[in-house]
Amino acid sequence: QNQKTKDLMEDLEVAILKTCQCMNELKREVHSAATSLAADLLKYHTDHTVLKALKITGVEGNLEAVAEYTCKLSEQKEQLVEMCRLLRHVSGTEPLEITCIHAEDTFQVTGPQIISAAETLALHPSSKIAKENLEVFCEAWESQLSDMSLLLREINDVFEGRRGEKRVYLSLPRPGKHNANLKALKPVKLDTEEQAKIAKLGLELHLLTSDVDSETEKWEDQENEIVQHGQGMSSMAYSMYLFTRGEGLLKTTQDLFHQAEIFATEGTKLASALHALSDQVRDDDKPLLLLEAEKLISLCKQLQATAKASAQGKSATFTKVDACILKTRNVMTLLCQLLPLCCKLLRKNKAGNGCLKPAPPWKEDRIRTGTNARTPERRVETFGIKSLENHVTNMTFLESK
Repeated sequence: QNQKTKDLMEDLEVAILKTCQCMNELKREVHSAATSLAADLLKYHTDHTVLKALKITGVEGNLEAVAEYTCKLSEQKEQLVEMCRLLRHVSGTEPLEITCIHAEDTFQVTGPQIISAAETLALHPSSKIAKENLEVFCEAWESQLSDMSLLLREINDVFEGRRGEKRVYLSLPRPGKHNANLKALKPVKLDTEEQAKIAKLGLELHLLTSDVDSETEKWEDQENEIVQHGQGMSSMAYSMYLFTRGEGLLKTTQDLFHQAEIFATEGTKLASALHALSDQVRDDDKPLLLLEAEKLISLCKQLQATAKASAQGKSATFTKVDACILKTRNVMTLLCQLLPLCCKLLRKNKAGNGCLKPAPPWKEDRIRTGTNARTPERRVETFGIKSLENHVTNMTFLESK
């Protein structure tokens, strides 16, 4: 009887293993089909033929041709929306899923705006404002298509387990999600002194992210809430550093300010976790921890207020960008002090898993693992600094009136 039971259990285990293997193969096939379809669609639309045709026919005042191309753009929009929904199901992580949702919203909103702008231009071909509006909406569309290629690569990297680089926070709405400000956006060129100042702050921010990453690696419990918030803040600060180089997914100052708000919110959540920790530590350690938590809350409130403040004109926009990066740097400096302090107190009080609140959604997708900060590419980039000109040549700031 025992042998029969043992044989049945072995057969059951084999059946379960085979089922799991089939499920994994099916998952890989579905992922491959979805990403291949998305890649083909993006490649097909990279030449922006329809947008170019709309601009030309709009200026010519050719209503019939504009109507023809707006129909084609509507079809293209539906294809891209379906692609976003498809990628959402194979995204693998919550931040990437959020990005897919934002991308879908962008195409849904920007498509009709392009059509409306093209029709307006066709009715008023000599209107400079109508032409500029069409240009702005087309640029937003093209920018989103470009970001979709980055998103697709990120999804593939996550699926294949290739996560050697520092990952930027990918839940920013692209231009078009809040298109009320798009008409007022225009390029702002910085002078050499301003570029140098921003580049210097960005480099300091970069070095601080490396320090924070190093501190989070020292924690035994990588799923601790404090570690999770610290890693998330480090990743967001890194994306702001990339902005100072004209790289990454933060394309405009509006993106930067939005990122700063999210960063400040994450810092406030970290402060709440510190308060929770203070209830577990000894009485003589509690005042210091609470004092540091209050400092963090104060800095985050300052950053949030700065990011939400209105800015008009080149000078005001630059001042706001400078202030946001500076205040982010201040928060990261404090974070570098907080992490070792909390780690020390946890060890001192022998706090085990579950002593703090459950890990937030960052648990599902820690932006980067502990080994990432040590990769040769990151270290080379830290110390092999490019010339200032290369850092800031491609930097584009946009202001909102």
